[in-house]
Amino acid sequence: MKQNAIIAGVGMTRFGKHLDRSLSSLAHEAISEALKDANVAAREIEAAWAGNAAAPLVTGQACIAGQAILRGMGIGRIPVVNVENACATASTAFQQACTMVTLGVYDVVLAFGVEKLFHEDKAKSFAVFLGAVDVEKPEELYAYVDGDRPASEEAGRQRSLFMDIYARMARDYSARSGATARHFAEVSAKNSRHGSLNPRAQFRDVMDADAVLAAPMISAPLTLPMCSPLGDGAAAAVIVSPKFARERGIADPVHVRSSLIASAFEPAPGAPGITEWAAGEAYATAGIAAEDIDCVELHDATSPAELMYYEYLGLCPRNEGVALLESGATALGGRVPVNTSGGLVRKGHPIGATGLAQIHELTEQLRGRAGARQVEGARLAVAENGGGFLGRDAAALVMTVLSR
Repeated sequence: MKQNAIIAGVGMTRFGKHLDRSLSSLAHEAISEALKDANVAAREIEAAWAGNAAAPLVTGQACIAGQAILRGMGIGRIPVVNVENACATASTAFQQACTMVTLGVYDVVLAFGVEKLFHEDKAKSFAVFLGAVDVEKPEELYAYVDGDRPASEEAGRQRSLFMDIYARMARDYSARSGATARHFAEVSAKNSRHGSLNPRAQFRDVMDADAVLAAPMISAPLTLPMCSPLGDGAAAAVIVSPKFARERGIADPVHVRSSLIASAFEPAPGAPGITEWAAGEAYATAGIAAEDIDCVELHDATSPAELMYYEYLGLCPRNEGVALLESGATALGGRVPVNTSGGLVRKGHPIGATGLAQIHELTEQLRGRAGARQVEGARLAVAENGGGFLGRDAAALVMTVLSR
């Protein structure tokens, strides 16, 4: 839907391995930073949307994570809505919060996402992803990942099941576009350069394509640096109405032009899939074209996905993702920099926080506060955040258009 909500403040932890920190401590850091950035007191928050996906399995916190976290900050009484939507959890919390402000229900709301995926027992961490598919129809999934049931079952113990899914997507993309493993490695290398400039990124070392290709193979053709890592972290946003922004004199407002949630469907042969369809809807609602976009944060759960999403988001024609990458257009200094944060493969991917981390990065870009990774003159930005897997595509997806 068309939105008129305004981002007044954002906050985010560094993503990474935080075995010594609790879910609440991570959330409190991000929320406190967002409140300070917005110059809003905790008592002024009228409602909150709390995103978390993995806590029931990893930490044991189920059902009331949002209330438990906020009570620890002295925030109670207000409506708190717990949100879980696979890797699109935090962006769903953000979209729902913005929608309620746009509808005039509230003037000041909070959206946050928090996750702890690291656990001493890695099988426990990877088990989170086993439930983000249709568990009643495992045969569909195994058929998609080439019918290799033993390999897919191993994924729940040694790696995320989604690396097998994305590996199949990468092979299909290569077959239709001519993309090679080196092209995928070049995406990883680009995002490592971006991530090296982001103090909140999980990985800040710079890698070239040769180093990416030489790394251990996870699920062919994906090597380790082509895959998003396990991670812990939190991100938050304070969202306000235009009336509140005017009355408080919000100095650096970022406008939410459109934000929508889409769910899996079966497209007709040759018809757009969920990402391409949702992008078209979001652009039309916001009154923009792909050519207008200054920067993008997209869901590169693996590096090949970034090339595919260039095409689905309309940044280039079908099968020309490689050409767009090689032109330098999606790197800092290019026409439309993509994943200036480092993307999921370098910034990290604590699944319940990822969507709001994208919003954090784009808000910083639009305010001109991104430092060494600043996109010059950024005025219009797009976030794409998908989650889960059904049929042959994402189960949930959130598209958001932001502007100054």
